[in-house]
Amino acid sequence: MTSFIIKAHERRPVPEFWRSDKGCAFCQIILRAAPAYRIYEDDLVVAFLDILPLRPGHTLIVPKAHHSRVSELPENYAAALGVAISKVSLALTKAMDNTALNVVCNQEYAQAVAHVHYHVIPAPKFGSMSTSMGSSDLHAAPVPKELHNREFEVQRIYEDAARLVNVLASSKKQ
Repeated sequence: MTSFIIKAHERRPVPEFWRSDKGCAFCQIILRAAPAYRIYEDDLVVAFLDILPLRPGHTLIVPKAHHSRVSELPENYAAALGVAISKVSLALTKAMDNTALNVVCNQEYAQAVAHVHYHVIPAPKFGSMSTSMGSSDLHAAPVPKELHNREFEVQRIYEDAARLVNVLASSKKQ
């Protein structure tokens, strides 16, 4: 079934608004025409901190060539992204003293920038003072259901903060 779905989308035309990379924020970062806090780079990829992080350490990893779909990425870029994801993930787990993380790549659906990119997002570190959720005396690892509940609580905090930023931004415009 999956191969049938994939075959139906092979070689489909790229939407007109994705053809140009002139306005691509990631291409601007790659060219150093826009600022970014780079944490990894090689000949084919660059990794930098997200400007709207879901959590501290949220990193984006992008190919240096403009491609909008991961499913159409040339093999050399796909391989380079895999290496970079592994290196960045290892560095983040050491820097954040937390081995839990998410690696996410969206294609079209929920893809805010039409340039292939992977998100490497450290998970909340429960049981420390680094989140507003856990208490510092939590010793036992939370069960999966408890982790999901805490994650949703943390997400609500970020959503509330985003709404506040939007309200402040709109009030400045008036």
